Amino acid sequence: MDIIKSKKPLNRKTPNKSRIPGFGGSPMNLLTKIANAILIIVFISILYSMIFPSGDKPEQISLSQLSNDISSGLVQKVEVQGDALTITYNATSTATSTKGVAIIKESKKEEGVALTQSLSNYKVSEVALSKVNIDIGSSTGFSYWFMNLAPFIIPLLLIGVFIWILTRQMKGAGVQALSFGQSKARVILPSDKKQRVTFADVAGAKEAKEELAEVVDFLKNPKKFLDIGAKIPKGILLMGAPGTGKTLLARAVAGEAGVAFFSISGSEFVEMFVGIGASRVRDLFKMAKNTAPSIIFIDEIDAVGRVRGGGMGGGNDEREQTLNQILVEMDGFEQNEKVIVMAATNRPDVLDSALLRPGRFDRRVIIDLPDRSDREAILKVHSKEKPFAEDVNLRTIAERTPGFSGADLFSLMNEGAILAAREGRQKVSQFDLIRSIEKVMMGPERKSHLLSAKEKEITAYHEAGHALVSSLLPYADPVHKISIIARGRAGGYTLHLPFEDRRLQSKKEFLDDIAVSLGGYVTEKMIFHDITTGPSNDLQVSTALARDMVTKYGMSEKMGPIALEGEGGRAMFGRGVNDKEYSDKINAEIDAEVSEIMNSNMRRAEKLITDNRKALDSIAKKLIEVETIEREEFEKLLVLNGIVPKKKENIELQK
Repeated sequence: MDIIKSKKPLNRKTPNKSRIPGFGGSPMNLLTKIANAILIIVFISILYSMIFPSGDKPEQISLSQLSNDISSGLVQKVEVQGDALTITYNATSTATSTKGVAIIKESKKEEGVALTQSLSNYKVSEVALSKVNIDIGSSTGFSYWFMNLAPFIIPLLLIGVFIWILTRQMKGAGVQALSFGQSKARVILPSDKKQRVTFADVAGAKEAKEELAEVVDFLKNPKKFLDIGAKIPKGILLMGAPGTGKTLLARAVAGEAGVAFFSISGSEFVEMFVGIGASRVRDLFKMAKNTAPSIIFIDEIDAVGRVRGGGMGGGNDEREQTLNQILVEMDGFEQNEKVIVMAATNRPDVLDSALLRPGRFDRRVIIDLPDRSDREAILKVHSKEKPFAEDVNLRTIAERTPGFSGADLFSLMNEGAILAAREGRQKVSQFDLIRSIEKVMMGPERKSHLLSAKEKEITAYHEAGHALVSSLLPYADPVHKISIIARGRAGGYTLHLPFEDRRLQSKKEFLDDIAVSLGGYVTEKMIFHDITTGPSNDLQVSTALARDMVTKYGMSEKMGPIALEGEGGRAMFGRGVNDKEYSDKINAEIDAEVSEIMNSNMRRAEKLITDNRKALDSIAKKLIEVETIEREEFEKLLVLNGIVPKKKENIELQK
């Protein structure tokens, strides 16, 4: 049972791009090897069956028996192949055939003596011999020699093929070993129109695009800047939350400038063997210089660019050597080479200072989460190929998605289309998009997760407690939806959305948020005189927020304006130090202050729920009945119980 305020952006991976032939190597596909082996075996089997046909061998008879059969008129034809004889008997003879099928037998004549001479010696008359068709074949033809040499040649051929396959595999293994140091970068060439991205394809991020537009001008017209004494920036660092479009912007710069784009992830430099990453860096920069003007883009550069010597990242020598090579290559650029390095990270605080100094990454571009107008523009970009119903209003969707990144908005539009297709409709409606917001934030509905009557009542009162406290506190966000239908890992949820996007949050807003989070806990305790596992996530979120107020934001009167923790966790995280930098006494005071914030806000929530018990019961009963309450219906319930719903103008006056 969760309170939803904003959605943490999703991480997005860079898709694979086309590669220039010859850049890097790859091992032979295992399935291809197996298929080739099967084809070779089948071919050999067919060849063997043709040379050595299966079936019963003909009966061998003596030359005297053949003479008697010829004299008796039983033989129709005799084929002579060297000393071998193939005898075909008359099909009409019941003594030598089966059901009219002629019988074939074999024999051998005397060496160096003609067949007719041998038969005459056996007293075969000329009359009987004239009735037999004698066919003498050549004993020097190809088939004769092949039939005699095949038992020796075929085994030798099989051994040769086997040795050839082994040699190729060994050669491939040697090539793979030599290709370890080759770059694994994906390349998008200026001529590749299908994968070309421009600034027109990137919605929002106005300031970032303005900053990067100068880089495009550097690549297109370097002489203009060099003539006036300006130097082309060597590196540009894109910083922002996951899914904000850092990779897309880097591709757009290359697309606008019409230059080659080399893309690689920081993790692809690091291998088991020391020195491989540095070798790949050298190979990557060499390729970029050969195709200049070009852009090298290193995604997630913090994988190799973390602070050196602090023990972070496991003290990996390979990672540090790779970083050193990147630093050397960036310092080695000549000003007229027109090669720019772009990198992206969502953790700029852990990067080594050598990367961030002037002369390396000269520019740092911050890409924020999109505001309302930017979200609407991004939604329009992702809706180009989707047929919409008449009721779709993208501005309303943008208003209901604060904190969504560009990747989240793409997922939202895609989920909306999937919902419409699943239900057999040809157009995407507003209802589909509204449902997809909650699916992206929390996951799909778990309709099979049926609650008992008692669990349903507890969940309804829990969510009603959140919603009621949020509606009564002046600095809490207004309620847009309450539901007791299980979704994701939550048994129920209350959706809070601000009237406008905020960049800063005040102490009063934090305190009201903590009180709202404790509303469900207080309600369960008050109504049922017991506590379930439902408020566990609420307690985790509110406790973490209270601790941040004390240790990060200086919002504690007792502790004063001091930051005891950094963005990465305890003890300022900083340069690889993860130990506490304050005494146990201060730690005890922090715990006491956090406990005081939690308890004081629990008492606030308790008083509000006690004073408005009638409204709480009304909301809970309605939830049990309909399971989901939207904002309009919720505000009607508040009015019926004497509570004034929150309006944007009222909140602005209070602030």
